[in-house]
Amino acid sequence: MHEVEVKILEVNKEEIVKKILDMGGEKIFEGNIVGIFFDKENKLKNSGRLLRLRKEGGKIELTYKEKISKDQTKIFEETEVEVDDFEKTKKIFESLGFKPGKKYPKHRESYKIENTRIEFDTFPEVPTFLEIESEDEKSVLEMAEKLGFKKEQLKSWTGKQVLEHYNQA
Repeated sequence: MHEVEVKILEVNKEEIVKKILDMGGEKIFEGNIVGIFFDKENKLKNSGRLLRLRKEGGKIELTYKEKISKDQTKIFEETEVEVDDFEKTKKIFESLGFKPGKKYPKHRESYKIENTRIEFDTFPEVPTFLEIESEDEKSVLEMAEKLGFKKEQLKSWTGKQVLEHYNQA
């Protein structure tokens, strides 16, 4: 499955939530998320791939992503599977020689409108930012426009790049 997304920094969350709800969107999640990225000597990172274990509320997901494009939007081929034990899954990867990277805890509030997810992420020491994710670039760009954003506000960044922007990585 393709993951197509953009990030928009320093947003007015209350104003955007009102727009989302006025358009018929619904809140689908709110809670804390902890993610760990695994790699072997930066081989995945250097080839545009990543392996992540994430705990989102009561759900634990293992995700593999491979970069397709990073122009106007960030596009990854994504394979995700739900697992039932965070620590055991982490131990399996460590046993295979994968090194866990830094943990990045954040608070997330997620909304859905049709095939598009709109998520507010807040890391410690970083202003809340918005992520718009959908199955294709057209849907992402149209939603950004409906929410009142201009193309020059859209970032095809990773979460780590957002943290680096605020000197928090």
